[in-house]
Amino acid sequence: MENIVGIDVGGTFTDLYYADDEGCRTTTKVPSNPRDPSAALIHALQASDVDPAATALIVHGTTIATNAIIERKGARAALITTRGFRDILELGRRDRPTMYGLGGVQQPLIPRDLRFEVDERLDARGEVLRPLHRDEVLALGTALANEGIEAVVVCFLHAYANPAHEQAAARWLAELDAGFEIVTSHSVCNEYFEFERTSTAAIQGFLQPLVAGYARRLRERLDEGGYRSEALIMQSSGGVVPLDQVAARAANIVRSGPAAGVMAATRLAGEAGFDNIITGDMGGTSFDVAVVVDGTPKVARASRLDFRVILKLPMIDVHTIGAGGGSIAGLDGAGILQVGPESAGADPGPACYGRGGTAPTVTDANVVLGRIDWARPIGAGDQEALDLEAARAAIGDLGKCLDLGVEETAEAILRVVNHTMAGRTRLLSIEQGLDPRDFTFVCFGGAGPLHGAAIMRDVGISRLLVPPEPGVLCATGCCIADIRHDVSRTVERPLGELGDGELDDMLDELRRTGEAHLTASRQQDVTPDVSYTADLCYFGQIHNLRVAIERGWSAERLGGAFEAAYRAEFGNTLADVPATLVSVQAVVSAPPPGRVVRSPGDVVARPATPARRRPVHFGAWLDTAIYDRRALEPGMSFAGPAVVEQADTTTIVEPGMRASVDGFGNLQVEANS
Repeated sequence: MENIVGIDVGGTFTDLYYADDEGCRTTTKVPSNPRDPSAALIHALQASDVDPAATALIVHGTTIATNAIIERKGARAALITTRGFRDILELGRRDRPTMYGLGGVQQPLIPRDLRFEVDERLDARGEVLRPLHRDEVLALGTALANEGIEAVVVCFLHAYANPAHEQAAARWLAELDAGFEIVTSHSVCNEYFEFERTSTAAIQGFLQPLVAGYARRLRERLDEGGYRSEALIMQSSGGVVPLDQVAARAANIVRSGPAAGVMAATRLAGEAGFDNIITGDMGGTSFDVAVVVDGTPKVARASRLDFRVILKLPMIDVHTIGAGGGSIAGLDGAGILQVGPESAGADPGPACYGRGGTAPTVTDANVVLGRIDWARPIGAGDQEALDLEAARAAIGDLGKCLDLGVEETAEAILRVVNHTMAGRTRLLSIEQGLDPRDFTFVCFGGAGPLHGAAIMRDVGISRLLVPPEPGVLCATGCCIADIRHDVSRTVERPLGELGDGELDDMLDELRRTGEAHLTASRQQDVTPDVSYTADLCYFGQIHNLRVAIERGWSAERLGGAFEAAYRAEFGNTLADVPATLVSVQAVVSAPPPGRVVRSPGDVVARPATPARRRPVHFGAWLDTAIYDRRALEPGMSFAGPAVVEQADTTTIVEPGMRASVDGFGNLQVEANS
């Protein structure tokens, strides 16, 4: 293992994890900079005293793409499409912004007045029905250049079957040297479903200039700081991509940071012997939950980022709600207490930060109840202690509206936010036919371990696992991810029409494409890992199932795998209906130059000794043992109520629970039997 740095740029804090070649680990947490995320990344490097010359690799996750879509602050992009398809972004699928009624707001990433049509047409087999005319494309491109367009998205009907028209349009637009980015839909999503492909291409065009500028500024800042090492960015699929390639894959980093956390949790839990886990990442602004079965995170093939803003790219299936340490508590129109989704963010932050914030937040409630020690600052900086009186004042003002005392109000805030997070956790487990008793809950993020025990209890999960550095686990995940490229192609043919060796030819083509991307990522000296999947359905169906496949399979074996998957999912098959091969996919990956490796320590069963004691509120003020995480060694155990403190977070062990330290330094918390 070489010296490697992982950095997660979050909405409230920017977290850093550093591992050197001698096995030493350093963690740092600094406030984020919403106006310039790259500045916070450099601040984290400086605050951690990482030696630029000794750094072999920097890998980071970022919220820049997510925030751009939420706030609609991406590029001014235009769309060129086939005549008759200008309004496809509005037409979408038959869905509604609200469950009841026909009202609602739709805000396409590319407005209608910036969407244009050209007179070309391909059929579903890719045969030319109407040719594309160069003069028409050039005239349109010249007009767009005069409008200050930053990106042009080219998305023609059936380009997945034949990209020739899109390639020609991109080539002609590039001749203009107009200064805008050019995006073709087949290079982003080479699969059918016209709305989803157009939406995905529009997301790429909306983000590409922004991400390109971010990558350029970050590289300049790293060079100024003396960092000459390779820089990689986490993708939503759980792999990483080099900084100089990220602009062309901007749509792939929409959920960059949360994906890193899930990957890290999966690996750390797997080392500890738990392959079925539910992950809960609670940071300053949000709570992200995901499910991992048999050591494999669930991957969504299409994700809804907003109403009719669909991203048809592989993404770890992370569900996000506005529940974090900075979530603001208040009363709704009916006078009922609610927490979030509005957050105090990094600036001014919770009232206890002493930066001018006056709204009561989840963090303030934890400080008031003694669960967070007000005498310990959060993150690196010049803050000597938290402002307990400001937190009590903020909570007290809300309590007056509820006719509750300060502690009662703080308890109510925690009950509400815990109930909200438990509800979302149930949605991904019980309501999908999974028994939470069969799972381990891995909680992380700066606020996750404060609430993990309560969520575990409310949902009925059997065990809680808190990694050694939970507050920076997303940054840790950046250090363990592979460089990964997902490639696919649409087939849309009955299985019976596949000739001998035809499936292998398609898979080999995908493998070569993925390996070419790895070569561009400077990973040509490693043997890549390649896995294949296929999407199939019965003739006439619009939805399909994905199955893992291998080279050398016949059409009969592929059909058998599909029938087995269909029976497992639905309990029967449509034996008399022929199957259709919709598309094939390949994942080509390789490890980066450096890998964080953990070795288990000797487990010697013995009680842990608390560093001190203080009153902590669990329905009432209880004398509570306070443990220093750094002093806890494998085999040590203790009973709740207890608080475990460390630089990046605080862990709560509730009354009636017991915690122990495993060989990898994880805290495992269970209810007393």
